[in-house]
Amino acid sequence: MPSTSTVRPATDPTIWLARGRHSGPSAEEVVRRALRRHQTEGALDDFREPAEDGAEDTRVFEARLRADGSVTVRARLTLSGTGHWELAAEAERPWDPRWPSPAALFWPSDPDSEWDHEPLTGGRLRGINPLPDDDKALRRLLKDAARDGWTIHVVVHEAMTTDGRGRTPLAGMLPPGLRHRVVEHRAAPHQLRYVNWALRDTGAEVPRGGAVVLPGPVAPADYDAAGFTVRSVFLDGSEPAELIAAVTRYAALPRPLPDGAEAVVTALRERWGLLTLEEELARERALVAMYSDALEAMTKSRDLYREAAEQAHEALAAYRESGDAPPPERPRPESPLQQLTRGFGRLRESALARRPGTTVGAPRDEEPAERHSDVG
Repeated sequence: MPSTSTVRPATDPTIWLARGRHSGPSAEEVVRRALRRHQTEGALDDFREPAEDGAEDTRVFEARLRADGSVTVRARLTLSGTGHWELAAEAERPWDPRWPSPAALFWPSDPDSEWDHEPLTGGRLRGINPLPDDDKALRRLLKDAARDGWTIHVVVHEAMTTDGRGRTPLAGMLPPGLRHRVVEHRAAPHQLRYVNWALRDTGAEVPRGGAVVLPGPVAPADYDAAGFTVRSVFLDGSEPAELIAAVTRYAALPRPLPDGAEAVVTALRERWGLLTLEEELARERALVAMYSDALEAMTKSRDLYREAAEQAHEALAAYRESGDAPPPERPRPESPLQQLTRGFGRLRESALARRPGTTVGAPRDEEPAERHSDVG
């Protein structure tokens, strides 16, 4: 069974995550062309390609767009030299699956483009992925699908051999924001028993002629296999409304961040450089305020230490004049600066009290009058 969702921090509802692999040549040029075209068409506000420190074979692309006409979305794609890519986007409010997929801005919509391979299973994000005929290969693939936390994996069983109408991918029927986050696996009629045997550790089971949404490596807290199982999926070209609803519900569940996603989200939030003029002004003001606070704290600290040093010099001078040795060291105080200042004050008062003529006590008797000897 998958582990519980308490193992990792939950994904923020404003975050959209996806990853894949581009199997063709010149992946970075493909991204650049797609971004330029989408900017020309008005699908995004702006984009840039910042340098990534310490990674010569890695390219980073940032794009800013507006979902639903007014919601600002920041998206950051990291592309390695091997064609693997990771994409994180964050909106100003919780993500709506009806918004456009950020992946569609970085990659072309051409079905022949090779950017949508899921890295673990090799399945296409935008197509149908028949399960392999070999039993060992089938088990290995479903095991990989079950441990993938980035992508939603759906297993559909064909109760009978389908015709052309039944070969319509699920991805094209999903809400736009889910189309590049789902891998659809198809099991042939004779594979049902092998599929369910391979899935026995996940707690999920595929009904004959139905489908199931896999829980992933760390099941969401509200995941119930029965609630994400569809008894019948009609593969006749019609919209599988029940299956679409199950996938949409699963995508809305609070889920833990997948492996490696925390670093991707942190990079989006902390290394973002595609700022508007207003954002740049706000950032500069924040920096000025931060430096001002730091300077004020340093000035206060300097004055306190200067005052403590002056009191220390006065105390030492007083002890030299009194001829007494300094008292033994006291245990380290909890607040060094305040206790040091207070201690030096006490030393100074003690030294002054020991100076000749400064001791306060009972009045001394007057000298007796000079005795006169009797003359006898």
